[in-house]
Amino acid sequence: MDSESAATARALTVFGEEDHGRLLAALAARFHDLDLAEEALQEALLRAVETWPDSGVPRHPAAWLMSAAKNRAIDLIRLDATRTRNLARLRIEDELRPGDHQDHATQLDEDIGTAEIPDERLGLFFTCSHPTLKEEEQTALILRFLAGLSTVEVAAAFLTETTTMQQRIVRAKKRIAVTGIPFGRPGNEQVRERMPGVLRAVYLIFAQGFTPAAGASRHRVDLQDEAVRLARLLVTLAPRDTEARGLLALLLLTRSRAEARTSAAGKPVPLAEQDRRVWDSRDIAEGLALTRAAAGEDGAGIYTVQATIAALHAEASAFADTDWAQILVLYRMLYDLDPTPVVALNQAVVIGKVSGPEAGLAALEALAEDRWLLRHRPFHIARAITLEECGRPGEAEEAYRAALACPGNDAESEYLESQLNDLGS
Repeated sequence: MDSESAATARALTVFGEEDHGRLLAALAARFHDLDLAEEALQEALLRAVETWPDSGVPRHPAAWLMSAAKNRAIDLIRLDATRTRNLARLRIEDELRPGDHQDHATQLDEDIGTAEIPDERLGLFFTCSHPTLKEEEQTALILRFLAGLSTVEVAAAFLTETTTMQQRIVRAKKRIAVTGIPFGRPGNEQVRERMPGVLRAVYLIFAQGFTPAAGASRHRVDLQDEAVRLARLLVTLAPRDTEARGLLALLLLTRSRAEARTSAAGKPVPLAEQDRRVWDSRDIAEGLALTRAAAGEDGAGIYTVQATIAALHAEASAFADTDWAQILVLYRMLYDLDPTPVVALNQAVVIGKVSGPEAGLAALEALAEDRWLLRHRPFHIARAITLEECGRPGEAEEAYRAALACPGNDAESEYLESQLNDLGS
């Protein structure tokens, strides 16, 4: 590879990491069409690959690509009767100078900088999280258009066939077009209304990376990192939103334990047995600082409370030093805010840490009528562990078998089988 080709490759790599989502969001806001925005940007990138090795990398690559993509979008609109009908409404053709679409590299002024590209990513977040869209559609669109994952990667993230995910994304985009979901930055009231959906989508992305619902992998570091990046972006775009900072804190503090969660043999390591020396100190330091700031604000909600719980785990030098009494108080607060079966399950486990295994078992048994929890592997694992602590190995074995019968990833299944073998030995 010659030096100019190498320079082009480096510039486009930097663009992919730093500016791809910003340009795609700006194009989507400009043309109100996700397909058109993506197609135009892809063709601009292709043209860069073809021309930059000869002409040299522009001083402002993102500005060059924005101009190229915008003008290519105009060309595509002119060739499409349906899109042409939108041309007058969008009033974009008046902005074109003759010949703009022919040679972007020579038409661009050298003093054009990336500051001229509006940051519409917050608007795209809220377009993708409009309440008209289903939850799985919202998450898929955010991964596809804000995280920059390919359809194949989005499908792999959720253990879905590529064709199924492609159809889901197509349906979501069609719903946006048919219902007239607006593009662009929403008003303050819309931000307040839809922010919970945006935060939930990012949280679900992280959760899927932290504990995949199925498959061979114990965790997906790439999805955890992508969710943290998106949460960090939301904090940048909405710095006054307490829960956005609470979510980022929660994800950082949770991710800090990632390396310790798996043994060298790839088996799950329970929290009580993790080597806290390998917890990521940088994630912990940033997460604690964010948590302390967010926890004292009026807008603190479910993510900030969970971040505070994660902070107490991070601050404990050993499992035995964990402030379980304070964690129980926080789980009760969390249940008041989010009365879900998962929160009730976690609260029951903590009751056992505070008041002993018999009290914990009683709290778990009180949840045994919940049909959702009966299909939830962690519920049966919690019962099995607590039954062992109560000296009831036969019932613990039954609980482990019930856990194995529930959906879960392969690493968890191997762990459960090893626990059964230990009980039988």
